[in-house]
Amino acid sequence: MKEFLDFLQHKYAYVAIGEFKSGCFAEAQTLYEKAVSTYTTGFKKAYLLQKPGTDEGIAVIVWDDIEDMEHNKNSLNQALMKEMAPLFVKPPVTNFYEVCSEIGGLQEVKR
Repeated sequence: MKEFLDFLQHKYAYVAIGEFKSGCFAEAQTLYEKAVSTYTTGFKKAYLLQKPGTDEGIAVIVWDDIEDMEHNKNSLNQALMKEMAPLFVKPPVTNFYEVCSEIGGLQEVKR
């Protein structure tokens, strides 16, 4: 029964779309990875996407609940985000989305 109820619960994705100053993507990636590594309760997964050949990117962080992101804020996380802020051309556009579909790839059958 628990598995069925878990199936009915939707996850939430925090999405940030932005552009870093020229040549700053790698530094921002390091800071992002350090910040995300501090998350615990309710954190599911995170992605950092980069448009090839540019400093444009999209960060996607998946949570059980929107409130979980607030509960995971700590001094280290806040310091890393503050350090990342000047690397942006302008502040990123951010929003929360409900994860309505999640489809995994086909798994190979081991023989």
